Amino acid sequence: MSDRKLAKSKIGDVFKNKTVLVTGGAGSIGSALISKILEYPIKSIRILDNNEQALFKLQHSLKDSRIRFLLGSITDQRRVEMACNNVNIIFHAAAIKNIEISEFNPVETIDTNIHGLTNLIQVANRTKPNYFLNISTDKAVYPSNLYGCTKQLGERLVTWAGSIGQKTKFATVRLGNVFETQGNVFEVWKEQEKHNVPLSITSLDMKRYYCHVNEAADFIIGCIPLIKRGEIFVPKMRSYRLVDLANKISKKHKIIGIRQGEKIEEVLISDEEKLFSIDKKDMWIISNWNRQIGFPLNLLEK
Repeated sequence: MSDRKLAKSKIGDVFKNKTVLVTGGAGSIGSALISKILEYPIKSIRILDNNEQALFKLQHSLKDSRIRFLLGSITDQRRVEMACNNVNIIFHAAAIKNIEISEFNPVETIDTNIHGLTNLIQVANRTKPNYFLNISTDKAVYPSNLYGCTKQLGERLVTWAGSIGQKTKFATVRLGNVFETQGNVFEVWKEQEKHNVPLSITSLDMKRYYCHVNEAADFIIGCIPLIKRGEIFVPKMRSYRLVDLANKISKKHKIIGIRQGEKIEEVLISDEEKLFSIDKKDMWIISNWNRQIGFPLNLLEK
């Protein structure tokens, strides 16, 4: 995953004097992405997030005159319109991500993960940035919960936008789990270890793909020059047994059973997608299915 085969100078050319928007920029991946983008000669970067406290903390941790902190939701089209005005590159990381919360709040999850993305795509088709990169998850592959379903639909929306787009190049990055994300199982385990109680394990067979947040940010940025028309970029990540990761914190475990919507093992790319993908050393590039299977694009535009 670390071998991007793209010179930093080439990526720098993409960012030079550009205005960048990161939705969900106060989150774990978003904030890491912003720190990386600031290493390039951008003109400015806008951070759109609906979490006031997270924006406040980020404002105090990142001291750079090029940053603009925007409080707002992607479900508010007028706010999105303002945020996207004169933007050259959009990274879309905003989403309701927690599996259990999304299951019990389906209307809000659909409103954010689907309608919010639709708002961004519609505005981008009017404001015409150079690039639009959507951040997705391996839970979009053979989805078993509402979150995964919304992210799969999100990938399809971005692929469709890539098919009909004229100036803007649309694509998706599909990641596995990230060690440092907020609200993950490691935070739960550390709290349990702190109180000297057994760590909660759903299943001894549970496996997940993981990478570090800086690796994820590097991968996302490295995909920008590769975008052509609605691709999905999937890094080849390492799979871990969760029980092995838990053992690094404590040997005391408690099996609590699989939660609603969970799988024993996620996959990064489906067998069907491999038929339309380019297999590289560190990633798969899934081609735009609509183009590959001969969909009449004029029908998609109606």
